[in-house]
Amino acid sequence: MEDRILPACRELGIGFVAYSPLGRGLLTGNIRRIEDIAAHDVRRKQPRFRPGNLEKNLELVKPLEALAAKRGATPAQVALAWLLSRGEDVFPIPGTHQDKWLAQNVDLALAPGEIETLSSTFRPGARAGERYDPGYFVTLGA
Repeated sequence: MEDRILPACRELGIGFVAYSPLGRGLLTGNIRRIEDIAAHDVRRKQPRFRPGNLEKNLELVKPLEALAAKRGATPAQVALAWLLSRGEDVFPIPGTHQDKWLAQNVDLALAPGEIETLSSTFRPGARAGERYDPGYFVTLGA
């Protein structure tokens, strides 16, 4: 989707707002297995967190975690820094609830090689599972 929507936004002069830029917590490094998500949490029903998909997606997080450790940062900081490197017209909604995390999350700049590593890891279509079940949109009347 990024390969179609982002160029269209740029052509039309529209900023792109990145909703859930930390992959519903997947890119924070805090989720290692399904049991790390509360039993009543809606993410347990989302395709990206289902068995098979979750394991593949966690493999994608490993290079992010390695880069974060090398930089003395959190995986979330690195993920947001990568997103901010995508262009001045890309705006993440990190959903932080504390000012200290907000300040910390905008203070990291990545080197070109680090950006390339993450871009290649998280290329369009690399993740396993869709964001939502197809039936989800029926509940919205779409």
